[in-house]
Amino acid sequence: MASRSMRQDLSPTHPIGHLVAKQATLCPLRFRTARHGALDSADHEEKPMLGYYVPEPDEAMLISGAKSDADNAPFVVVVGHGKWVMPFFRKVRFLSMALHEATIREVCVTTQGIQLNVRAVIAHKVGNDVASIVNAGQRFISEQESEMNQLTGQVFSGHLRSIVGSMTVEQIIRERDTLARQVLDASKREMGSIGLVVDSFQIQSIDDMDSGYINALAAPNIAKVQREAAVERARADQESAKAQQESLRNQADYERETAIKRAAIKAETDKANAEAAQAGPLAQARVNQEVIREQSVLAQAQAELREQELISEVVKPAEAEALRRQIIAEAEAKAVEIQSAAAAQHNRIALDQQLIEALPTLVGEVAKGLSTANLTVYNGAEGVNEIMTGVITQGAALLRSLQDQVAPTMVDGSADEHHVNGTPVREN
Repeated sequence: MASRSMRQDLSPTHPIGHLVAKQATLCPLRFRTARHGALDSADHEEKPMLGYYVPEPDEAMLISGAKSDADNAPFVVVVGHGKWVMPFFRKVRFLSMALHEATIREVCVTTQGIQLNVRAVIAHKVGNDVASIVNAGQRFISEQESEMNQLTGQVFSGHLRSIVGSMTVEQIIRERDTLARQVLDASKREMGSIGLVVDSFQIQSIDDMDSGYINALAAPNIAKVQREAAVERARADQESAKAQQESLRNQADYERETAIKRAAIKAETDKANAEAAQAGPLAQARVNQEVIREQSVLAQAQAELREQELISEVVKPAEAEALRRQIIAEAEAKAVEIQSAAAAQHNRIALDQQLIEALPTLVGEVAKGLSTANLTVYNGAEGVNEIMTGVITQGAALLRSLQDQVAPTMVDGSADEHHVNGTPVREN
């Protein structure tokens, strides 16, 4: 580093660069190469009469033999820059200001008389101010790192034993940061007097040297923690089982709903398929039903027609024949009555006259009977004329029949008794 600084600061163009280069050619300069520890005397004795020194960034250069600018400083302290040192009249040493680490393992006794093995780590260095550098330089210039670590460990060990002796094991376990802070505060003044500052003090481990005290202290908490852990595990297991059962129930519900929906869909599908399959037969059945209905209507119409035909062919002629017979019987009865009356008077002329006079009445009765009869006439007016002609013909035949029946009675009968149709009739 010193050589590089020298080459950078004292180039051949520098006002004294030529002189330095010439001096270096005659007697090469040797610079400190070790970062920690002072330059040995042989190196310094080989220094040229004229030299320029530059300390490392984490070093302080101590120049003895010259008057210091600081009050009461036994030597000149140079930090962060180089300086010309006059040979033979000045002596240069370097002090490391890097961070060092010291580890202590100390057996301490608490107020309860329990021995504890405490392990701690101290991070320390030389202070940045001139006073700290002077104090450290006066103490550690020869073997810096080993001496610093040893002395620092002794200082902290003493305070650690003292403070642990005023505390209980429970306090030390619970308040480890408080213990470290108290030890650090108690050591600051002594560390400052030797030019050192402490960046940190950490207690790494505390054990009771297999006495079982710390484990006994932890047992209730361990048991409590274990109980709480067991409770939490049981609660978690319960919640897990509950969630699992809930999931199974939900799954069963979903499966049931799915099955119901599938059954409903299948029923609808089967119904649609059945309806589709029966659509043709149903349509044919409807057609057949309609055909049967039409056939029934036709059969009923045919039956009604046949009934009318039977009425016309059988009933009506029978009714007409019965009516004719009734009319003839009534006419015969009337004729008998007339014959009886005529026979009683022994007057054939009067009888004929009466028959003639009664003939319109008989024919009227016949016509009256025909007017009330329920007759069906198929040949219109011609049929009516035929009926009337038949009535008149029947009336004439009736008249002849009456005359034929009355005449013998008039010849053979006596004044007191005559016969009508073979029946004897007595006159009044």
